[in-house]
Amino acid sequence: MPNRSQAPTLSVMLPWYGITTPISWDRPQEDHLIQTAKLLDTMKSYSVYESSLQLERAVKRLGLLFRKWLKEISKEMNVSDIMIDKVGGKIFPFGSYHLGVHSKDADINALCVGPGFLERKEVKDIQANEEAYVPVIKLSWEGIEVIWLDNKFKKLSASSVPDDLDLLNDSIVKDMDERCVRSLDGYRVTEEIPRLVPNVYSFKTALRAIRLWAKYELNKQSFELMGFLGGVSWAIMVARICQVYPNAAASTLVIKFFKVFSMWVWPVPIRLKVVENCYYNLPFWNPRVNVSDCYHLMPVISPAYPQQNTSANVSLSTFAIINEEIRRGHAICQEIEQKKANWRKLFEEMDFFDKYQYVLSHVKIQMSVPCQAESTCCHAAQLTSRWPPRRTFCICEACHQPSAPQVQKNIMNRNLS
Repeated sequence: MPNRSQAPTLSVMLPWYGITTPISWDRPQEDHLIQTAKLLDTMKSYSVYESSLQLERAVKRLGLLFRKWLKEISKEMNVSDIMIDKVGGKIFPFGSYHLGVHSKDADINALCVGPGFLERKEVKDIQANEEAYVPVIKLSWEGIEVIWLDNKFKKLSASSVPDDLDLLNDSIVKDMDERCVRSLDGYRVTEEIPRLVPNVYSFKTALRAIRLWAKYELNKQSFELMGFLGGVSWAIMVARICQVYPNAAASTLVIKFFKVFSMWVWPVPIRLKVVENCYYNLPFWNPRVNVSDCYHLMPVISPAYPQQNTSANVSLSTFAIINEEIRRGHAICQEIEQKKANWRKLFEEMDFFDKYQYVLSHVKIQMSVPCQAESTCCHAAQLTSRWPPRRTFCICEACHQPSAPQVQKNIMNRNLS
């Protein structure tokens, strides 16, 4: 729910989103709308707007297949016919597809929710990685070229799955297996983000632009596991810009994105809301309590319980690359504002191997370093090494006190309006 605050230039109370009041309430001028139209035309030339009808049909049919599969498994387990008829089962898409910002070559992320009497070992005959941090199953479906479904199987304590199941209720994760909670987190976070922005259309347009930029500047050389930001991190960062510029046009949001984060004082975390700790004995990101969280270089915090750092894999080297590219994007956006460049320049593909002379590829390094930061002790490095930092990057204590919104607002207001 949005908060309410009085804008400095208005005598009425206006709703606002996030943990701070907006930096600017300014509405778009004609030039901003023209720039947005140019941005849209540029993105269309990159085929980022694709019809989702085929994907929607595939998800619907996959849901029917999942229910059928649950009934077949129930019969093999000698479950009564009454229970089989009520077993239910439901698929919840999330990620870029659920946000409505998927591109032509995007995958589909789906959460499969089944009854509690089924075990993970019943899931088989598909390419699966059950040892991953979040259990992953990959498959191709409906003849759609290269569809990879990160298929999280989550079981409820109940013996059936109702159609009106509310997965946003925090109580649903109480007494749940930690791996199931991690599976559920993808949908809960994706569902929360659009609820925390004032204009969903502008958010989606700006996010498409940032995803396209990241695809050509960052994602081509690496994936999230290699220490770069994943899609949910970019979505949270864009949503935060939407919160502090609630009336801005999409083109303005993109420009402000690069301006704000080129000046951001890391490791001050990016948050969309204050997430209350329900104390369900689940991992909860908090540098004041968890020493390992103090080692995170670029915290982007998920807006659902239990809150997590979505960018925990960022290393010293990838941190430097990400910030360098954001500063470069800011410089290009300044040229666009001054009409010295167009939007296509922002999306120009960088030749990563020309820019960086030494690159590790498909090299596994098993590290064991005495350190309390668990995430930095043992990691398989492929593109960049994941050595723990030589010093502790302390989070400002004030940022975790009740006055945190004011602290973050003071940081963001500095030369940003």
